[in-house]
Amino acid sequence: MPRAGLSRPTVVTAAAELADEMGWERLTLAALAARLGVRLPSLYKHIDSLDGLRRDVSVLAVGELGAVLSAAAVGRAGGDALRAVAAAYRDYGQRHPGRYAATVRAPAADDAEHTTAAETVLRVVFAVLAGYGLAGDDAVDATRALRAALHGFVVLEAGGGFGLPLDVDRSYRRLVDGFDATLHRWAPAEVPGPPSPGDIGGRQRSTTPASTRSSSPVT
Repeated sequence: MPRAGLSRPTVVTAAAELADEMGWERLTLAALAARLGVRLPSLYKHIDSLDGLRRDVSVLAVGELGAVLSAAAVGRAGGDALRAVAAAYRDYGQRHPGRYAATVRAPAADDAEHTTAAETVLRVVFAVLAGYGLAGDDAVDATRALRAALHGFVVLEAGGGFGLPLDVDRSYRRLVDGFDATLHRWAPAEVPGPPSPGDIGGRQRSTTPASTRSSSPVT
């Protein structure tokens, strides 16, 4: 019989906490079983594999990130919204490094739950970009650039990559301020040519306008 009080949600939450403490790549079923005080076979009553567990933690983390970003953006627009969302994004990465790393995982094409969670994050970003007058393919391009900038900073910071004796908070503020200035003069996209097969996430680019198709944070 499964341990009393143990369920799939409690197992996933414990795995997320363990990932924050140990690191995403060091999350193992053996470590999780030890954390929960159960034998390894007992975990298989609640999860099917390590990959399945990682997927569940990814869904949990993306859902949390979406909620955090949504709350930060409420009642704000333009540069104010961008700065609030960027601050919330970095804060989540700092407080939950293991879970943050899990958000990078792209939803499987047939995973509706993961895709729905991912779309929440994307809707927040698109709403922020709408304050700059960006939509469609222009918004997709800007989203990719923004994600690359913020993610790169968060990952480098978490890995101790900023060794110079200068205020890192100031550097992050200036990064976001620079992106705000860039978005104010973001050039419209050229008329797209034929789709290329090497788009980010291993997906072939759709010719459907970005504002009308389902997307994920891996844009």
